[in-house]
Amino acid sequence: MKISLGPVWAVAKKDLLLEVRNREIVVSILVFSGLVFIIFNFAIELTRVNRDTVGPGVLWVAFIFAAILGLNRSFIIEKDGNALEGMMLSPIGRDTILVGKTLGNLLFMLAALVVLFPVFTALFNVNVLKPEIIVIAALATVGLATTGTMFAALSVNTRAREIMLPVLFLPIAVPILIAAVEGTAQITQGGNWSEAAEWLQILAAFDIVFVIAALLTFQFLLED
Repeated sequence: MKISLGPVWAVAKKDLLLEVRNREIVVSILVFSGLVFIIFNFAIELTRVNRDTVGPGVLWVAFIFAAILGLNRSFIIEKDGNALEGMMLSPIGRDTILVGKTLGNLLFMLAALVVLFPVFTALFNVNVLKPEIIVIAALATVGLATTGTMFAALSVNTRAREIMLPVLFLPIAVPILIAAVEGTAQITQGGNWSEAAEWLQILAAFDIVFVIAALLTFQFLLED
């Protein structure tokens, strides 16, 4: 298995340029997450007692459901434009396609978090702009982007591809979400690096497992 940085960046750059022109993925994530934040802000009466424990759950649930909207677009553009077959026949490995697509999705999701974190802090009065939470978010996003891209490739050839992605992706993403929520809650309740270390280790372990699994199985996922 040999992955070159040039082709990887070419795949990611293509997705980034399309997003700059169309603004579909990041805007969808931001709008959906923002609406969820507003709804929860009115639906749940957060107090000083429960806001630091309930808030992280709202943050990550809103983000994961919004991210699915973006992940659904990972391969649909190529599939609908009859370009997916050409990409598969190009002189690069399918693992290179996976890494490039994952990199693009990772950058989209991180860009959305850069905007969502300050909005969430302002709406819920829960400070998530802390170094520990930023590291937790980065590790969680790596795992979510990797698994999301893998299952987006698997579901793109199905008839109900918009439905199949969340059905396949969400059960696998649950451990990452639990670790992200628990780790974020530890910090918002006054914890430090040592108290969040367990959840950081869990996130790192899941990232390694999912990255290896994706690289080993991706060559079979784009088959009709």
